[in-house]
Amino acid sequence: MLVNNSSTPAAMSGALISNGTRPPPVGSTARPVVEIHPADVVKRRSVSGAGIAAEIVQATRREKLEFRFRAPIHLLTVCDRGVRSDGDTFVEGLPRSRLRDVRRKLVFVPAGHEYREWQEPRVLTRLVYFYFDPAWMPLPPARVVAPALAPRVFFEDAALSDTALKLMRLIEQVRDASDPYFEALSIVLAHELVRFNAGTAAVETRVRGGLAAWQQRTVASYIAEHLAEPIAVGTLAKLVRLSPYYFCRAFKQTFGMPPHRYHTSRRIEHAKALLAGPVSSVTQVGWAVGFSETSSFTAAFHRVTGLTPTAYRRSLM
Repeated sequence: MLVNNSSTPAAMSGALISNGTRPPPVGSTARPVVEIHPADVVKRRSVSGAGIAAEIVQATRREKLEFRFRAPIHLLTVCDRGVRSDGDTFVEGLPRSRLRDVRRKLVFVPAGHEYREWQEPRVLTRLVYFYFDPAWMPLPPARVVAPALAPRVFFEDAALSDTALKLMRLIEQVRDASDPYFEALSIVLAHELVRFNAGTAAVETRVRGGLAAWQQRTVASYIAEHLAEPIAVGTLAKLVRLSPYYFCRAFKQTFGMPPHRYHTSRRIEHAKALLAGPVSSVTQVGWAVGFSETSSFTAAFHRVTGLTPTAYRRSLM
């Protein structure tokens, strides 16, 4: 049974439902929450239970938003609705992401890690935050040796998403301060989070089939976002929680080529699209896809297509 209570951040026990534009203030006697600026652009609705708090954040205007969080509790974010024309997401320990379409993507910030984000939304952003007391989290199964919960940016997991969205719908419907279903779903969500962490920790033993679907989408999106920049293999490996050695093996099994060659092929494909237009010169196209010298761009383009950029452009006429 959930009861009304004023709790500390560590315990987060009891239940409190708040309906308004602001959550309880951040401080020594209230649970930490994600700071959002400007605060008057969003409406926030929160529910607190034993060891977990959940919060729906709904933007009311399409204005630039900034988010910040660092606390001794875990944060799971579910992007129920989110497409941004520009933005940047940072979780301490991971590369930044400028992914535009973040619908149904999840972000996990372990206790003590910093989270910063800014976005210029194309649609009214809708997020669900889940705050977990680390002491309340379940242990992994006895047969699984799993590391501490690790940071993740814009990942996908069907079980986590389904449970989180059930909780979101419940928060929308709850009108009193006690609901045993909220407690039950909260426990399930915590177990799903631990299960996911343990499962991805063991993924290196299962690379025979290549990258999982969510890993493929993650690395492909990151490469597309950073097409004109050098990308270290270690950066991509960290995004999908593999060592560089296992990542290179799994990547090649999935895409049929090493990461560096895939990155180059994506650059050349983008260059072909730019060369189809009459405006940019070959040198400008090379710069746009990350080549500082025309000679290196021409050589790479020829290796991939069998033509020079100029010959390719002429073939389109």
